Amino acid sequence: MVKRASEMTVEIREKMRGGNGDVKMQSIFDADEMMGKCRLFSQITLEPGCSIGSHVHDQEEEVYYILSGTGTVDDNGVLKNVGPGDAVKTGGGESHSITNNGDVPLVFMAVIILF
Repeated sequence: MVKRASEMTVEIREKMRGGNGDVKMQSIFDADEMMGKCRLFSQITLEPGCSIGSHVHDQEEEVYYILSGTGTVDDNGVLKNVGPGDAVKTGGGESHSITNNGDVPLVFMAVIILF
């Protein structure tokens, strides 16, 4: 299956999970296209100063793979700086958030896999 960028939906979410600013989410494949085993497969863009607030993943895991820009992840209460090539995994009842504290957009892939 090939899906063109022009076929992918883009959604802007304000103050996602209690975070700051807007989050741009480009859905690569939706849950139906992933046969129900993955509820999110998106490229996410956070402009400088924007964030996704803290949230818990129970009965699922979420992976962030940083493509460009820099940010800070709250990894279950531990702050860690992230940049291109870094990956973050959260699940099993743990929480995370991510903030773009740089001066260029923070772009990353996000995948949520169901248990």
